[in-house]
Amino acid sequence: MIPKPVQVKSVSPYVIWVKYTDNTEGNWDLSYLLNKPIFKKWNDTSFFNNVHIDAETFAIAWDEDIELCPDTLYLNIKGTY
Repeated sequence: MIPKPVQVKSVSPYVIWVKYTDNTEGNWDLSYLLNKPIFKKWNDTSFFNNVHIDAETFAIAWDEDIELCPDTLYLNIKGTY
């Protein structure tokens, strides 16, 4: 079972830091997603800085339209995806 995220914050434009229940943590550059129209919302710095963990799904989220799978981020941070 993949650990759940416990903390997330933006650290620079299009980069977030995530920490998981097993103390794995790391930065993830999300700028590669900007070519998809939905992610243009991230150009608003205050919107991007509102990253949070969804209480029900543990997704890394900004609003109901933008959520990222925490498992995928975890595996990328660990270098196993």
